[in-house]
Amino acid sequence: MFEQDYIIRLIKEMIRAILKLLFNIDTDNPIEDLLEDKESRDALEKLFDMVDNGNINEAENQIYDITSDNSMANLEVALLFYSYLNDKDDDFLQKNDFCRDEIKSGIIELVSRYGLIGITEIFLSEI
Repeated sequence: MFEQDYIIRLIKEMIRAILKLLFNIDTDNPIEDLLEDKESRDALEKLFDMVDNGNINEAENQIYDITSDNSMANLEVALLFYSYLNDKDDDFLQKNDFCRDEIKSGIIELVSRYGLIGITEIFLSEI
């Protein structure tokens, strides 16, 4: 239990640091209202609905699709998606064939495609 709480906090702080460094967003609770354009907010809401309906893997696949263009706006959507997913409890994740390690590896894959892996290594060296 303690280890899971620690991983949850590390993921949360990793997302928070990336949002602060890249988008000048400093918040403990990143939500879709932080997105400036309606298209991004709508895309994120759709992803949230997919997660809430238990379609986490499909939502994550969409994250990979929308970030394939390396758009910074889509990176922001993806980070908010992983933040939302990280707020789900372990029972919910397990019930829907997902785990905390997949959140961590998803973020790592995401930021590495954007050339930002150094930021995550700061946090992951502690795990």
